[in-house]
Amino acid sequence: MELLKHIINLDLHWIIQNFSGTFYFILFLIIFIETGVVIFPLLPGDSLLFTAGLFAKAGDLNIFYLVGLLFIAAVLGDNTNYFIGRNIGLRVLKHQFRGKPIIKQEYIDKTHSFFEKYGPKTIIMARFVPIVRTFSPFVAGVAVMKYSKFLSYDLLGGAVWIVSLTFAGYFLGEIDFIKNHIDLVAIAIIILSILPILIQIMKKKKQTH
Repeated sequence: MELLKHIINLDLHWIIQNFSGTFYFILFLIIFIETGVVIFPLLPGDSLLFTAGLFAKAGDLNIFYLVGLLFIAAVLGDNTNYFIGRNIGLRVLKHQFRGKPIIKQEYIDKTHSFFEKYGPKTIIMARFVPIVRTFSPFVAGVAVMKYSKFLSYDLLGGAVWIVSLTFAGYFLGEIDFIKNHIDLVAIAIIILSILPILIQIMKKKKQTH
């Protein structure tokens, strides 16, 4: 629980100090779980990638090793999620934990609306949208999207997501304000990430009134 708290708070200094030998594995696991385990849609994927890039610039991490490892994690996670959706399907919605559904129907609905609007390109675009990022491969599996098509979009989307955000943190890490206010930058990234979802919610509220 202590480690999870520091992951959510993006306290990479603490994680490096306490888990220096397994730090890359922890980052790999976070990205894999967020993209591959459909019951964990709210891990800090975007802000984590950006912050990891900042630490790479500071010399704490190897940027190329980091990007390669996290790309593998993102692709493996999506593929795991795809096959969960393909083999288990919407039956997972019936399962509950402490009287509450493990997966909220609204998350599936939001992702499904993305697919209706953007088609297979959702696999790429969803990488930059929290919650939808986690559920898009699951929905693709439920819909039995042709695997070769899914994989091609997934490889491209994973590469764009990992490379763009990690290298953004790496190059912007030279700016003193960003370097000295990592916590504020992480919050800003989270806000920008969930902005599309907030806009969709506001649009739906206007339509109902």
